[in-house]
Amino acid sequence: MQDLHSRLIPEHPHRWWAWLAVSQLVVAWLWWRFGWWIGLPCMVLSHAPFWWGVLMPRSQFYSPCLSRLPTRERVVWLTIDDGPSNETMAMLDLLDAHGAKATFFVVGERAAAHPEQVLEIARRGHGIGNHSASHPAAMFWALGPRRMRTEITRCQDALRSITGTAPVWFRAVVGMANPFVAAPLRDLGLARVAWNARGYDGIAGDVANVVARIERNLEPGAIVLLHEGVAHGHNVDILRGVLAKLDAAGLRAVLPELVTLGDVR
Repeated sequence: MQDLHSRLIPEHPHRWWAWLAVSQLVVAWLWWRFGWWIGLPCMVLSHAPFWWGVLMPRSQFYSPCLSRLPTRERVVWLTIDDGPSNETMAMLDLLDAHGAKATFFVVGERAAAHPEQVLEIARRGHGIGNHSASHPAAMFWALGPRRMRTEITRCQDALRSITGTAPVWFRAVVGMANPFVAAPLRDLGLARVAWNARGYDGIAGDVANVVARIERNLEPGAIVLLHEGVAHGHNVDILRGVLAKLDAAGLRAVLPELVTLGDVR
């Protein structure tokens, strides 16, 4: 059976062009046939799927995207974004204490500045994913094809040079993937990952509230979004709370390569 990662690599990264061309031809005909009072709202509506594809992290409009593991096993996938940071080692120790594994979606420039932490992530048996070279959070969704390719490729090259292995998983910055993400993912053999359990720990620092929000979606196959190195300084405590909830629910945190999988969802 083809593995999960391979099934998620984009095969047709430019297919959105066909949708765009057909939709605008239909709009042009409606405008010509019925006038602007029909054509204008139809033009606005015709752009909705394209904006949905950018703004919704789980959207598969531009490329395949994994938002939960297709399994019935009592396992979840912990994903930790934006490192490495000064919290990385503490998080690794916590994960070890609970016998848990996670994938760290790291930023290329931060990895290059702290290669020893990236090597330690790998040494302890955790996954390492591509999370762009510079993490342009405010504008990643609007990057053009050249800058998008540069962001993804530079991160891939940095992580390969540190660990000797190229990542196979990619997470878009802030989860927003625009039309130009799929082509470099295909060329680099990357599959895009979103999530279905989050507590907004990237901005919120109230540990109890963040953990409670995540707990609501802790179920077999959940992909949990966590962060490290955020200014509020509570990410380690949030991870501790999530791990405690997993233990109480009888759920194991594992890497997707070790899970018995069904159909991709």
